[in-house]
Amino acid sequence: MIDNPFITKGYAGPEYFCDREKETETLLKNVLSGCDTVLISPRRYGKSGLIHHLMNRLKRDHPEFSTLLVDISTTTSLGSFLDTLSSAILDSFPEKTPLGKRFMNFLKRVRPYFGFNELTGKTEVHLELVSVQEKERTLSEVLGILESAPNPVLLAIDEFQRITEYPEANMEALLRSCIQNMHNVRFVFSGSKRRMMVSIFNDATRPFYASTASLHLQKLDKAVYGSFIANLFDQYGRTIRPDALQYVLDWTRCHTYYTQRLCQKLFYAGSRDITLDCVLHECGELLEAEEYTYLLFEEILPVQQWRLLRGIAREEGVEQITASAFISKYRIGSAATALRASESLEQKEMLLKTITREGSRYEVYDVFFSRWLEREF
Repeated sequence: MIDNPFITKGYAGPEYFCDREKETETLLKNVLSGCDTVLISPRRYGKSGLIHHLMNRLKRDHPEFSTLLVDISTTTSLGSFLDTLSSAILDSFPEKTPLGKRFMNFLKRVRPYFGFNELTGKTEVHLELVSVQEKERTLSEVLGILESAPNPVLLAIDEFQRITEYPEANMEALLRSCIQNMHNVRFVFSGSKRRMMVSIFNDATRPFYASTASLHLQKLDKAVYGSFIANLFDQYGRTIRPDALQYVLDWTRCHTYYTQRLCQKLFYAGSRDITLDCVLHECGELLEAEEYTYLLFEEILPVQQWRLLRGIAREEGVEQITASAFISKYRIGSAATALRASESLEQKEMLLKTITREGSRYEVYDVFFSRWLEREF
């Protein structure tokens, strides 16, 4: 048992992972059948946790698979992409393994230097590549080494939309040309910027068009999530009362990260009997801790963007941001102003637009920020 069962980063095992059974089975079937998958959801819905959970299932039920997860969220170019990918390969395939030995022999030819990341405790690879042609050839060779692995490989690339921001304009075409004939490596491309990800994989003019199956991650079912939370508290000798649990789920909107963060704080508070008053107290402390940051947003954001955020928060979500009653109530100006402000806030990942069969819905991306706006304004 770990100190606190409510995980907000990393993966601690299936016992601390809630549900996602259908999504896990879908991903597993795709991997086993050789079908690549694009996985899309807003930030902090649990994409990375789901990928780790999938890898855990493969390790348990299909140990012939090798797995590696590459987070490219901080990469800025093809060169840094190669560094990150190489570091992940080195971590997953030690030099004593046949593929690890082959990869190290390859690295020696491209003049690497190695560093140590004190935060992760892992070795990092930096390749001294100069020309664009050299980088492109190296990418093809690195992926070719993975393809030659004696067993099948699952390669998950997190925050995949990042490649669209590289200075190399042909990155999508280059990567697609490298992997389109690979059969031993199965890919999961995950991303949090829905528009970018949908465009990459569904625009007929782009290289990755119609090359993958799609999986869009939704919020966890409230009843399932509630049962999971209550059971975890119970396993550690604690009880959360039904009204307190309901408030937790409603207040965090079942958004995985924020629900886990609140439960984590409730657990640290140490009460054996968690009441609604306990929850209200911890909610208040969470908002107080972030207040300085939230106040800065008002200074940084243009007036109309701030008013739009405040209005959406006060309404606890809005379907029609161009409705005259909403625009007038929060002094946004006009429908055109509301649309421009919403597009800018979406790009800044401060506003979340969800599209369903019933239409669009806008919510403040950060649930705690949204609750603070409700309370203060």
